[in-house]
Amino acid sequence: MRLGILGGTFDPPHNGHLLIAHAAKEQLRLDRVLFAVTGIQPLKQDQPVSPADQRADMVELAIAGEADFELSRIDLDRLGPHYTADLLRIASGVYPDAKVWFIMGGDSLVDLLRWRDPHRLIELARLAVLRRPGFEPDWTALEAALPDLRERIDWIDAPPIDIAAHDIQRHAREGESIEGLVPPAVAQYIAERGLYV
Repeated sequence: MRLGILGGTFDPPHNGHLLIAHAAKEQLRLDRVLFAVTGIQPLKQDQPVSPADQRADMVELAIAGEADFELSRIDLDRLGPHYTADLLRIASGVYPDAKVWFIMGGDSLVDLLRWRDPHRLIELARLAVLRRPGFEPDWTALEAALPDLRERIDWIDAPPIDIAAHDIQRHAREGESIEGLVPPAVAQYIAERGLYV
């Protein structure tokens, strides 16, 4: 099995997440993409986050009808903080025969050395990295710390999409439309529960 894992806070899941998941699935011929909702994101502990179950509900709504997309509760059903290397270690036990890609944006690659145990991360999975204009990593620093990094990256190309969860939250808070930014079922869920207001 060729397995992609897209981790994130998903607060809320938006069309950019779906775009990168589809691009990775098609370009890397993935059999399945797991949307791994993070419980406690170590690099965002100072930011308010919606309850985990609401974020999981929204992911399920966002991927409904996508037969090859699946919600993963690996991080949600264990104590945090939650590190990607741990997520990948657990996933490799659940899917022992899978070839695994961790799907990320180019902006995340820039910050990779701030992640916990990036050596282990690239041992457990290849990186499926979405090219993002304006985000060029410091290759000298990255390769000094992770000499095999370039060989562990598969680049993904997709149309540029400028969507950020914090902007969606702001739109919802200010009573502006989020149509076109999130799937309709997610927009309805946000409106019905008064999220982000």
